[in-house]
Amino acid sequence: MNHELQLYIPRPEDGWFYVKMMSDPETMAYNAPWFPPDGCIPDPESEWLDLQKDWIGKEPERFYAYLQRKSDGAFVGDVNYHQSTEDCCDIGIVIYAPERGKGYGRQGLWLLLERAFLVDGVSCLHNDFEETRIAAYRIHTAAGFREIGRDEGIIRLEHTREAYLKDKAAR
Repeated sequence: MNHELQLYIPRPEDGWFYVKMMSDPETMAYNAPWFPPDGCIPDPESEWLDLQKDWIGKEPERFYAYLQRKSDGAFVGDVNYHQSTEDCCDIGIVIYAPERGKGYGRQGLWLLLERAFLVDGVSCLHNDFEETRIAAYRIHTAAGFREIGRDEGIIRLEHTREAYLKDKAAR
């Protein structure tokens, strides 16, 4: 896949974008059930400091990167994974609201898969989200994730390195 985006490992001075996204009610609306009323993270500056210390440079147990548009260097979202079980990592992908609808979620997910499976040697990736998030479901299944269950309105999806490599070889 030809990507308009690239992964960018943020430096401490790049935290402004994380703070901007975590403070934006439209971007964080999906997060409202956990952080009422609007999903925004309560002290994003402090969260940014913790994220730098606990996530950046911690591969393969944890990975965090911004999604950066190649044409102008603008940040459009972020991706991450972290070890959740012995065999699998949970993932996250957030596209900044003004940048949605441009295919960046799909590209970002593919970049995360490439990083996790080909660079860091992760064996399994997992994501859960609400059934109402149709676009998220579509980009995950298009990238090879398979549904492993549903419970109380939450879809559970998983993708393995083995399946990714098999699909990649078939393309």
